Amino acid sequence: MATTSEGAFLVLSNQQKKQAYHLCRGLQNRLTGLLEGIDGKERAISKRWQKDDGGGGGESRVIRGSIVEKAGINCSQVQGARYPRLDQGEEDKQYYATGISTICHMTNPHAPIGHMNIRLLEVGDKFWFGGGADLTPCIIYQEDRRDFHDHLKQVCDRHEVGDYQKFSQWCDEYFFIKHRKSPRGVGGIFFDYLEGDFDKLLAFVESVANAYCDIYPEILRRRQHLAFSTAEREQLLYWRGRYVEFNLIYDRGTHFGLKTGGNIEAILVSLPPMVKW
Repeated sequence: MATTSEGAFLVLSNQQKKQAYHLCRGLQNRLTGLLEGIDGKERAISKRWQKDDGGGGGESRVIRGSIVEKAGINCSQVQGARYPRLDQGEEDKQYYATGISTICHMTNPHAPIGHMNIRLLEVGDKFWFGGGADLTPCIIYQEDRRDFHDHLKQVCDRHEVGDYQKFSQWCDEYFFIKHRKSPRGVGGIFFDYLEGDFDKLLAFVESVANAYCDIYPEILRRRQHLAFSTAEREQLLYWRGRYVEFNLIYDRGTHFGLKTGGNIEAILVSLPPMVKW
């Protein structure tokens, strides 16, 4: 535990924060290489950014190709004097946050949208982890759905802090588009406010991210070269509209980034390059 110069009581050591941040940076590099490999031609364009108030920043990487229509891999580390609550105003508490978020939109409607993020937050005298991974196909393949969930369930079963049934249900509830009365995709896992032993929690979120890095590219390779019709491509563009609506209206990461003065381009990197309503 540590105290700031202002006397605020903080629970994480600088070494623990470095561990979490370095994990996120390593995952960013791994995902960048994997998605560049899927596209086979285009390389990620990287942009570094800093908060205007000097409270940290991050790096946004974007791949735009003929196969990977748009993929974003963001990593950030930010801090501030007042924690922006997502349900109401601000708290007069210092905060620290680091995390990685990635999303991939493929040109082929047979290849599903994939999303994964992990994050660590420290607010005043508490810290917690959050994150998860989910799949949003336009054309559903039960094989892909099963394999994606199996990989995440295996992770949860290996870690005492993992609870697949709880996290899977949480994912279905969180990614439900209320105004459409429709799920966003075929689920995965979602968790937030995980408190406890730092090392055990860090190991768990690392395993979640690695499972995603293993199974999602495998699913893309199955589907990325399948033939598709103009009608199926149109279906994909309309389906993406649901994704946009959720991310702008409900997504916690989007709201947190906007309230903490994050980089707008990085925050909205999850939005697809083409969409219809």
